[in-house]
Amino acid sequence: MSSLPAMPQLAVPQMPALPSSGFRLSKEHFLVAVPVAVVAAVGGFLVSHYLSGRSCKKSQVNTCISKDSPKVVHSFDMEDIGTKAVYCRCWKSKKFPYCDGAHTKHNEETGDNVGPLIIKKKDT
Repeated sequence: MSSLPAMPQLAVPQMPALPSSGFRLSKEHFLVAVPVAVVAAVGGFLVSHYLSGRSCKKSQVNTCISKDSPKVVHSFDMEDIGTKAVYCRCWKSKKFPYCDGAHTKHNEETGDNVGPLIIKKKDT
């Protein structure tokens, strides 16, 4: 039997070591970085909370009218109105549900543009 010639050994080049990023966080740096990150996170939260509160105020419109009732509803018969009735829509009127002009002060203080509901009979 004849033997096969020996296969030559291929040289496999060695991969060079990957360079390290050089980023090392010492204990002292870590002790400084954590409080800074916490303060930045809390500050970011507070600023976003403040800015979102300014753009959309979520508060009650009715602050004092019939608060013991689950829903404030008023109903009027057209025959009882007379020629004209002016109803409050800002919830600030001292004569609620009738308008006493309190919306003017409310609009000046808040930048709102609410006005009364005016119901009048048609002239025939």
